[in-house]
Amino acid sequence: MLKINTLSLIVGTGSIFYEREITENLSDQLGVAYLNYDISDTKFRGLILTPEVRFYPKGNAIDVFYIAPYARYQNFELSVDGGGKATYSNIGGGLCFGMQWITNSGFTMDLFFGGHYGSGEIKVDSGVEDDFDVTKFDGFRTRMGFAIGFDF
Repeated sequence: MLKINTLSLIVGTGSIFYEREITENLSDQLGVAYLNYDISDTKFRGLILTPEVRFYPKGNAIDVFYIAPYARYQNFELSVDGGGKATYSNIGGGLCFGMQWITNSGFTMDLFFGGHYGSGEIKVDSGVEDDFDVTKFDGFRTRMGFAIGFDF
């Protein structure tokens, strides 16, 4: 199954997921995203990888309610007006709850919501660390999305 997270487009992120069924009530999914977003005066550009395992308690993997623990790795190039440049890496994870539907034609919809905790490290190339606002990525955050795609 291949899906695009429509909600991530709002914040300047192109996010795609590949999910495959492993057993009747288990699947794995890999999300790959590219972030291109400005927070305060800091410009973020970079890659996000999100592997997860989905448990479908009622069976029928990939087509009902699920619980999904996941990990996330983020790596960004940062810049600020005035020439400051840095790199920022963040590792975290969390738990999502979701509902996924597959129509007879293979069209899929995946609505999910959960919590995420991440912790990162910044490496400043020019400027000072206080120039870069990375607070949106450290600590506890919510994760939500609505993905659409096709089951093949």
